[in-house]
Amino acid sequence: MRFEVSKVLDAIEARLTTDPALARAVVDLGEVVRYADLDGGRPASLVRLGLLVDALGRYVSEENVPVYVVTPRGLLSDTDLTSNERMVVRRWADDGKVEVVPEVGDRVLEVAEMLGLPVLTRDREDRFRASRPWVTEPGRLLALVSAQGGPTLVARVGRGEATPPVPRSPLGERLLARVWRCPSLSCNSYGDGGDSDSPFADMRTYTSPVSQPPPALRSGAPTCPRHGERLRDVGPRPATEVFSVRIDGVIRQRFVVSEDRAMVVGRAPEGGSGVMLGQWLTDDARKWISRGHVQFTLRGGQVTVTDISMNGSGVRPGGSMDDEARITLRRDESRVLADDDIVELYHAVLIGRSNLWASGGNVQPESVMGEAPTMAFRPVGR
Repeated sequence: MRFEVSKVLDAIEARLTTDPALARAVVDLGEVVRYADLDGGRPASLVRLGLLVDALGRYVSEENVPVYVVTPRGLLSDTDLTSNERMVVRRWADDGKVEVVPEVGDRVLEVAEMLGLPVLTRDREDRFRASRPWVTEPGRLLALVSAQGGPTLVARVGRGEATPPVPRSPLGERLLARVWRCPSLSCNSYGDGGDSDSPFADMRTYTSPVSQPPPALRSGAPTCPRHGERLRDVGPRPATEVFSVRIDGVIRQRFVVSEDRAMVVGRAPEGGSGVMLGQWLTDDARKWISRGHVQFTLRGGQVTVTDISMNGSGVRPGGSMDDEARITLRRDESRVLADDDIVELYHAVLIGRSNLWASGGNVQPESVMGEAPTMAFRPVGR
């Protein structure tokens, strides 16, 4: 059972992010681990986060949906978790997979407001309605409830009607337009890896400037959520564009192209730093698509796609599926993409800006709980 739990935690880890461009919802880890009514088990269990991650995937009908997790510092030493679970949470914290704060307070709501994301919570957040009145809007707070197909998310307010995407707050836009530095040399979210004299310097994980989480705002000043130190503005943040890979009508993966980093997409890009599609391709598609097939670059507000494959690729202007309009790209040929252009690697293997597709197209996304020990689910109250 211990091996099964470890595999589940590894699968959950792959869905965690503090990257503002990729996160799709915000959650308080200290709350969700105590949803004991889901399995009738221990007072706290890290595996319950997997149930919430799966529910979010079904809610947006998409594979590999990243979640922004905020955890109170006390959870890292909470004896209601097993020693292995505490070690895992510490690793997530050290690697910047989750954000650690002394006390959660309204930090989850602050992040959600800045990024325009829903909050996954059973709490109605009544105590914050005066300072954050948007918590009363339909679709902003999503609660976990039981359903025939497993735990699912429903809106705290409203009757399940479709709600339009919420934009980032003006404050969030301003803060996310800058790169920040924390005075603490060990800060992995707002550090630069400059403490080279430390014997552990090469073991630390530092968040790239383009992926930095939103600062906390304390007394009107940008502040490190973990260390409580005032952050220093060190310049503009590189611009980003978010793209989705849609294979056979299903969004399988999102990725970020930034001004300071090109992104290679293919069957299995070398070095492990690109976007790997091999696990979702048919045999014929795997034969056609090269290990590194196309490269995306962002310069001066324009995204350029360059074919680096053996067999070529295509661009469908305006997303048109008319083959006569398709523009073929051969090796080393490039094209600047319009906002609604779609890149085609192979039939039904498409890449476009994430806002082009309203639905992920997947009724039952792959579960992170596939290797979990058998659990007895109980009805969950709202």
